[in-house]
Amino acid sequence: MDWEGLMRAGIGQLKLHPKDFWALTPLELMLLLGWEPRAAGAGATMRERFEALCAAYPDEERHDGKI
Repeated sequence: MDWEGLMRAGIGQLKLHPKDFWALTPLELMLLLGWEPRAAGAGATMRERFEALCAAYPDEERHDGKI
């Protein structure tokens, strides 16, 4: 993630207090900046994007090698 750019946008452009900036989720920040979820998702549902991220970055691996 481009934290420097997000901080510049949130703290500089939106004039958020740092405490408020860090309390936001990335999705909340993107929405405040005018991001359109449907355009960015290319038709994928939030659930599909979430499942793709879980598959790409699993929390832990089971003994059989499956997630």
